[in-house]
Amino acid sequence: MHSVAILVLDEVVPFDMATPLQVFGLTRLPDGRHPYRVRLCAESPEVRTHGFALRVDVGLEALAEADTVIVPGCAEGAPPPSARVITALRQAAQAGTRIASVCVGAFVLAETGLLDGQRATTHWVAADVLAHSFPDIKVEPDVLYVDNGQILTSAGAAAGLDMCLHMIRQDLGSAVAADAARLSVMPLEREGGQAQFIVHEHPPVPRGSTLEPLLEWIEDNLAHEITLSALAARSGMSERTFSRRFREQTGTTPLQWLLRARVRRAQYLLENSDQPVERVAQLAGFGSATAFRERFRRVVGTSPQAYRAAFNGKAAAARP
Repeated sequence: MHSVAILVLDEVVPFDMATPLQVFGLTRLPDGRHPYRVRLCAESPEVRTHGFALRVDVGLEALAEADTVIVPGCAEGAPPPSARVITALRQAAQAGTRIASVCVGAFVLAETGLLDGQRATTHWVAADVLAHSFPDIKVEPDVLYVDNGQILTSAGAAAGLDMCLHMIRQDLGSAVAADAARLSVMPLEREGGQAQFIVHEHPPVPRGSTLEPLLEWIEDNLAHEITLSALAARSGMSERTFSRRFREQTGTTPLQWLLRARVRRAQYLLENSDQPVERVAQLAGFGSATAFRERFRRVVGTSPQAYRAAFNGKAAAARP
């Protein structure tokens, strides 16, 4: 039997904790036996969380006994992990234990140094903070989870479920993992990464910037061809001077800004209209459906059709 220890810290996010507790607990073999023993463990018998206190019967010694340790995320403002928790996680890693984090639980692993020099992910909202706070970690904000072998990290709580199913498949094979996915009402593999959930905001433009009228004009004319030379001429500058001023004020290039604006328009149309993909490509200014599909996938991480299926309210309402 595989032993799974879920390490809960103060201000643990309940859903981050419940996801691995449920999916491993429900997993069953073809003969009906449950292959995982799942236990909650903590540094102290009582853990605080939003709205209730959690009583835990097992201490940090469970980390030394487990085959897999999972670290859920904690709410913003939660205290950092204690020296005892960091030591226990490091000792488990040294013993060869598989260690995984859900959502911002990656910050706890980062504090231990176990992610130094490795790829990792976390919820896209916190990815920049993780990268800035721990520069030795290669943060990948666009994926659902990262498997480095012994150490795994996942994005949000739902991505934690993807990661757990991945570990079950590693342990017990695809058939058992597929059954666990069905019990969780979840596909064994989802198309795309968390890039499809990221809101691609434009870089902020300083108030009173001379670019504000131009950016508004771009938004109003996305369906038309817009070239760098046309933008520069409209601003009364050479292309070189315009590109330099644009980057100084926005932190990105004019064409990168334009691409993000087109993708945002396409996302809006896919979410809120029944326009065919070819028409969405025209209205967002991509020229051709082929170019639209390639560039949309590059930025969002999934196809326009898959994005619409996931985020179009009308389509979701029509599904049984």
